[in-house]
Amino acid sequence: MRHGGRILSDQLVKLGVRRVFSVPGESFLAALDGLYDSGIRNVVCRQEGGAAMMAEAHAKLTRTPGVCFVTRGPGATNASAGVHVARQDSTPLVVFVGQIDSGHVDRETFQEVDYKAMFGALAKGVFQCNDTARLPEYIARAFRLAQSGRPGPVVLALPENMLSARADVPDFTGALPTPTPPAPAVWDDLLDRLSTAARPLLVVGGPHWSDAAAQALADFAAAARIPVATAFRRQDYIDNRHAAFAGDLNVGVNPRLAQRVRDADCLLLVGTRFGDIETQGYTLVDPADPRKTILHVHADADEIGRVYGAALGVACPGDLAMPALRDALARRDGWQGWPEAVTAARADYDHWQTPVESPGAVKQEQVIRWLSDNLPEDAIVTNGAGNYAAWLHRYFAWKRYGTQLAPTSGSMGYGFPAAIAAALEHPDRTVICLAGDGCFQMTCNEMSTAVQHGAAPIVVVMNNGRYGTIRMHQERAYPGRVSGTVLANPDFAALARAYGGFGAVVTEQAQFAQAFAQARAAGTVAVIEVRLDPRVLSPGASLAG
Repeated sequence: MRHGGRILSDQLVKLGVRRVFSVPGESFLAALDGLYDSGIRNVVCRQEGGAAMMAEAHAKLTRTPGVCFVTRGPGATNASAGVHVARQDSTPLVVFVGQIDSGHVDRETFQEVDYKAMFGALAKGVFQCNDTARLPEYIARAFRLAQSGRPGPVVLALPENMLSARADVPDFTGALPTPTPPAPAVWDDLLDRLSTAARPLLVVGGPHWSDAAAQALADFAAAARIPVATAFRRQDYIDNRHAAFAGDLNVGVNPRLAQRVRDADCLLLVGTRFGDIETQGYTLVDPADPRKTILHVHADADEIGRVYGAALGVACPGDLAMPALRDALARRDGWQGWPEAVTAARADYDHWQTPVESPGAVKQEQVIRWLSDNLPEDAIVTNGAGNYAAWLHRYFAWKRYGTQLAPTSGSMGYGFPAAIAAALEHPDRTVICLAGDGCFQMTCNEMSTAVQHGAAPIVVVMNNGRYGTIRMHQERAYPGRVSGTVLANPDFAALARAYGGFGAVVTEQAQFAQAFAQARAAGTVAVIEVRLDPRVLSPGASLAG
């Protein structure tokens, strides 16, 4: 006879879970007891939003479901930020939420929440287990659902009386279904359709990728002679130095790449949903009248044709599709491709990489180019949301898959928790978090989590004293009427030292390299505060005066 917490932890062990992220609560004491000698590492965080974001980043890094434990009511509410990230980023995440005693439901008991109502539109699935003997069934279902089709977050509520009760029940057995690529004839058909295009563009993205998929994409792009663009914040899916790389479809997209999307007569979409960011609010490609052939490959058949009608839809994960496409192309003779388009697209990308000078003694374009040129190729770079990210997306060249962690949901505060998760998973690799002053302050309390658990990411805080993205839009819509976008900031370097980390301040461009070397040598969480000219709004745009 095991109590529910032990049944839960034993099931997680059999599912291969090595690390979970949590903020403790009295509602799941039995689960904490089960984790005690399970061999699973419990990373204790400072706020549930940070814990959920760490779990989400861990999932991206390991290609396995992230696991998060939070308490009922306020804890679950805080965690919803990470659940939303996992939903929009198509990341497998399982969130265990402590729940009130099931015998007290519908009395508005202390911290009572109907989680099916609360998370119904955010999560891929929401369940509550009221019977201790059914815990293995519910846990296995949550993991299967989180990973199937288009991955996403699953919430499982655990009433405290159910967790503390005992049952004699075996662990759930069985394996996840293994996806297989379609028959070779499907890829032959796709290539036949692609070959008739005059101005094609390949766009890759989505959740399913791997080192092997990145290599297959590089091989396919070279052999097919087709320009390749990456979806929003999926820039590490191909070595950005590849001759066929045309850039990424982000918020601050290269206008020449945007025009290439408009002009394309065929879009080969692999893995990506091809949403509003990639299409600039659906203006580059009109869902009602795309005026181009769309060939869509996605793991979830329900995503094909959801927004854009596809001439051919193939239900297949991207990491299986790319090797299959490469092999199908290798079977063909006489493929000409579009070498002139590849050369032109690469030239457009190289032109976009030319730094545009920003005002001030420290220039973000130079900081990012220094990082791009000097970091190890396997360094992991994370970020949240804010105008500072425009410099990162534009001037940093990703060289390997698995080195970019960024929220396609546009969640501020994501970068630092993600960097902690990355540093814990890969303590031998350099981990950099790029953050704005507003972005960092949303989760900077997790510095004590980093110190406690031995994570040593380096945080580069771009401090311009404002919510930069909102100020940029504010200046466009209501010029000169500053309202609600100014920040009073702490001394970030001193704050890092107060947590037991390393802190440095950069006020001149020449100081950055030395500050970075000191941060790297510190062996603990480090913060480099880069004090920017407050006039800077975005690459190529700044306030007058």
